[in-house]
Amino acid sequence: MEKAVKKEVIISHVKGENLTEKLEEMLQKIGFRGKGKVLVKPNMCMAKYVHGAVTSPLLIYSLVKLLRETAEDVIVGESDGYNYSCSLAFKKTGMRKAVEKAGGKVLNLSRDKLVQINFDVSKVRKLFLPKTLFEVDSIINVPVLKTHEFTLYSGAMKNLFGLIPDRKRIFLHPHLDEVLFKLWKLAKPKVTIMDALTAMEKNGPTRGSPVKMNLILASECPLALDLVATEIIGLNWKEISHLKYMVQKTRIDRRNIKVTGFKAEYYRKFALPTIDLPVKLQWKIYEYASLTKLIFSCPELTKILQKIVFCYRNLKGSHLANALS
Repeated sequence: MEKAVKKEVIISHVKGENLTEKLEEMLQKIGFRGKGKVLVKPNMCMAKYVHGAVTSPLLIYSLVKLLRETAEDVIVGESDGYNYSCSLAFKKTGMRKAVEKAGGKVLNLSRDKLVQINFDVSKVRKLFLPKTLFEVDSIINVPVLKTHEFTLYSGAMKNLFGLIPDRKRIFLHPHLDEVLFKLWKLAKPKVTIMDALTAMEKNGPTRGSPVKMNLILASECPLALDLVATEIIGLNWKEISHLKYMVQKTRIDRRNIKVTGFKAEYYRKFALPTIDLPVKLQWKIYEYASLTKLIFSCPELTKILQKIVFCYRNLKGSHLANALS
């Protein structure tokens, strides 16, 4: 019988140089010890390190070093982005250096062997996932706390999307709720540790504003963690499509989630994303699977559209600056 996952979220405030100590305390409270092979999944949504967008290399260094005390191998894995190589991101973000210094290894999941997973009754008939996902003894999910201009919120559940190694996983956005739920059930992360040392508000996942919070959150249940995290930043999880979907599927009750370590001073009302014309159009595209594939299957077309969006936003920004001057 599968062990019941505790619905408890631990929150810890990090001061100065005590990050490793706080991580160790959290893992002890959860009762997790790294054994055999451990896969760590950070959020590397850019090919450079940006505070609040990419998981902190310092946090990953401290975590990998702790895990290596008992685990045989610690692998930090991420997939290629739509328009950048994960291998480049490992180098440019400083993640590779941090991981190897701590005694771990990095793995570009997009270069891994694939396993095909089929679904009988589903809008998503199959997924191709990295073989390593099913060979490790445990998975630790390490997302960043941030708002998101397409999903309103990005955290533990959304970070699992990066386990899909195909850089065209963007095609799955019309079915994102179901895909994230399936990934959770397939990957079964043993622990989620959320990086809220520096979070991101406004137009995350990459264009937002960093928010210094000095917090880390941990739980055996990524959904429970997301429900608590949204409260800390003043969001209503019922307005976040993928979280609402998963609560309905699992019947997890927020009232039954124990929260340890929360203080009122941790609360911070995040500024929401600005939904401009390009975001509205992309929302509309994501409503239709065929349109999503049509737009994003051609890199040349995508680059042209990105240049148009860039020029549009620069022009709008100039008009706003003139109006305020």
